[in-house]
This record gives sequence, C-alpha cells and structure tokens, in this order.
Amino acid sequence: MNYKDTVDYINSFINFEKIPKYQYTAAFKLERMNAILEALGNPHKGLDIIHVAGSKGKGSTCAIAAYILKEAGYKTGLYTSPHLVNFRERIRILYNHPNCAGNGFKPFPAAFDGMIGEEEINEILKEIKPVAENFREHETLGGVSFFEILTACAFLHFKKKKVDIAVLETGLGGRLDATNTGMPLVSGITNISLEHTDKLGDTLGKIAYEKAGIIKNRSLVVSASQETEAMDVIRKVCIERNAELYEIGKDIKYTILNSSKLSQVFDLKGPGYSYKNLAMNLIGAHQIENASLSIGMLKLIGPGKFNIRESDIRKGLREAIWPGRLQVIQKNPYIVLDGAQNPASASVLAASIRKLFVYKKLICIFGISSDKDIKGVSSVLDAVSDIIILTKASNNSRAEDVSRLRQNFRNSPRCEARPGLEESNDINEAIQKALKLADKDDLILITGSLFVVGDAMQYFKL
Repeated sequence: MNYKDTVDYINSFINFEKIPKYQYTAAFKLERMNAILEALGNPHKGLDIIHVAGSKGKGSTCAIAAYILKEAGYKTGLYTSPHLVNFRERIRILYNHPNCAGNGFKPFPAAFDGMIGEEEINEILKEIKPVAENFREHETLGGVSFFEILTACAFLHFKKKKVDIAVLETGLGGRLDATNTGMPLVSGITNISLEHTDKLGDTLGKIAYEKAGIIKNRSLVVSASQETEAMDVIRKVCIERNAELYEIGKDIKYTILNSSKLSQVFDLKGPGYSYKNLAMNLIGAHQIENASLSIGMLKLIGPGKFNIRESDIRKGLREAIWPGRLQVIQKNPYIVLDGAQNPASASVLAASIRKLFVYKKLICIFGISSDKDIKGVSSVLDAVSDIIILTKASNNSRAEDVSRLRQNFRNSPRCEARPGLEESNDINEAIQKALKLADKDDLILITGSLFVVGDAMQYFKL
C-alpha cells in the first residue's frame, strides 16, 4: 500500500467523529475491539499504560505526561484524538534518549514531535487490513470504525517500536471506548462537564459514570477537581473497584504564582513531594490543573518502576506543546487558537482571554459541530466578542451550517439583531475578513470545533 491508499482505506471505515447522530451503545463495543486486538496478537498486552478520560484537558494532560517521561529518558507512546491536520498526529513516540542515534530516530516538527511516519503506517495497515475486513460488517459485533482502526494501529506501532510506556487519551466517554482495552498503571480523570449528552447522559453523574469506566479493579486513580455530582460518582466507582483515589485540591494541591500570555509558574504539593516555582509554557489556569494531574499520575507510577526526577518534571513542563489550545500564533494583532467545544470550555477560554491579554476589540471566528451545545457556547462567545465571524470547517459533515448558527446570536439577549455579526463559508475567507477588520491592538480568536482550528493551522502553515 502507498500512503494515499492507506489514507483512503482508513477513511473507508465509519467515522463517528463526523457523524452527529448515532446510537452510542450500539456503535461502541469493547467486545469488537478486544476481538480485533486478539486477532492481531494482543499488541496492547504487556504495554505499560497511562490512561486518561474526562471532558476537558485530556489531550493536554496526556501531552504533559508524555513530555516529562521523554525528558526522563523513556521512549513514550502518545495516542490522542482528534487530529488537527493529519491523522498521523494521533500516534506519536517521544524519545530523548542520548543513545537514540542510529536507532530509527528522526527529527519531527516540534508541534507534533515523533508522529508516525507514512511508511510506518503503510506497513502496519498491511498487517491490520485482513483483520479489519473480517470485522467490516461483522454479524454479531457490528462494523469496525475509523477510531478503532487507528487505535489498533497505535497499539501495534507502540509494540513494534518497543516503547517503555504508552499514554492514551480516550476518544469518547471511557467505559466503551476502544482505548479501554489495556491495563493501565494509573488512570487519570480530567474535569467533567456536560458534553455529548445525547450519548453519555444528560447529567454530570451519568457522564462521570461513563468516564469512570476506565477505572480498573485495585488500580491507582488521580482525578481533577470536580463538581460534587461528578466526584461522588468517581469516589463510588473507586470504592466498588477497590481503587486508590487521589484528588486534585484534596490530596494534591497547587498554587498559581504567576500567569501571563507567555508562561505560568506554580507550586505543587502531593503525597511525599513538594515542588516550588514550576514553570510551563502552556497558558491558562486550567493547564496548571492538567499539569498537576499529569505529575500526580507520574509520581504514583514512579517508585520501583520509572525513575522520574524533579529535573525531568521541570524540563518536561517547559518543553510540553499542545497545539490548538490557547495557542498564540501571532502578535499585532494577537491571533489565538483554541478548540472550545462546550460551554464549560468556552467559559474557561473567555476568562483566560480576559485575564491574560490586553486588547481593544475581540474578533471571534467561530464554527462548531452540529451535535454540540451550540446555544451554550454561542452565549459565552456572544458576551465577550465585539465582532463575530461565523464559519464552518471543511470536510466535516457534522459542521453546523452558518445560517443556522446565526440564529443563536440573532436571538441573543444582547440585541435582537446583533451588531458586528459576519458570515463566511470557509475558514480562509473568515481569517482574511478578520485580518482586514483588526487593528494591531486587537485580538483575533479562532475557536469552536477542532476541525476549525485545524483549518486555521493549515491556513497559517503551522
């Protein structure tokens, strides 16, 4: 297979990331994923794994953990989703060992350091294809999905490359997610909010139950601070499964010392450790919580298995990159990318923008998928933006139509016919329009769907 054939083949499978409506429990089947992995020789078994679920910050938490492990000298697999530009971004190996020369190590663009190569995924697909065909329309287990194919690719790649540890981000939920097939050393649960309510449940408790599905019997768990309803569920699941739970804000505490548009500094204290003046380049107070969760997980797996020094933590935090999340890509005017897809994420984004930046006008380019809480996200952005340019991502069948998106602003409490509301049917046109409207002391925020952020990254050639 050449790379184009590989891309076409992977895209031939049903992609629930681009389908707004489907039956969650029918579409997601762990039995199918386990059967696929068994047919491939169970590449996930024997892998040391860190597994992370949650509503917000999963990817950042995984990336921070991976960069710290890299600095500690471990060959670290990193599997995240969705991708911004190229699906190979999802499968990465971070490696910083002094003896890496001559060991298949190649330099990669910093933003997606170590992503799987075209030839590598071509070879893996040759192995997966016969198995995938057997499950394309399975009589009892249903059809294999795009995400399951990529998850299988990740496990095979990590096994072939003999990674020391793999850091896995769940795709959707957790209990039925394809990543929930391994046995993690530690599980992490980031902040939980209302999302995918038509699939995961219409309350925080129901959603927390799906996320807590990654918790295994007699395992180690670290949770971010949660609303009471969500935390009660996580605690209950841990008790039922004899899992040892550590909570941010209770067992692990951080203090923010400084937060700017370029970096942050914080202190961190947990069971048996205390660090002063930790610095990181990921911005926004929520990233400090994510970093605290990452470090908390690593400190639990460290004794006797992984040697992670304070210097590794400090350097890993400084080196960690997670594109498309409060990412500043230009100054004069500022241009910021952030994939805020639910009201809670949009509120955190709005608060961070107001706290970290000084600007005259906020020009917001906004596009979002049709199955999100569009009204909730729109309300947050409407309240903080001077000009809003509505748009939609390319190649995403879930993208909400601009004319329908407009209704959420036209009927907003601010004004019957909101001033400063513009439309554009593609990201390139929207960005060009924003740049014409912006003065050097303004801020352009590109947000909503990660597909929109990915299109913007392509426009700016990032």
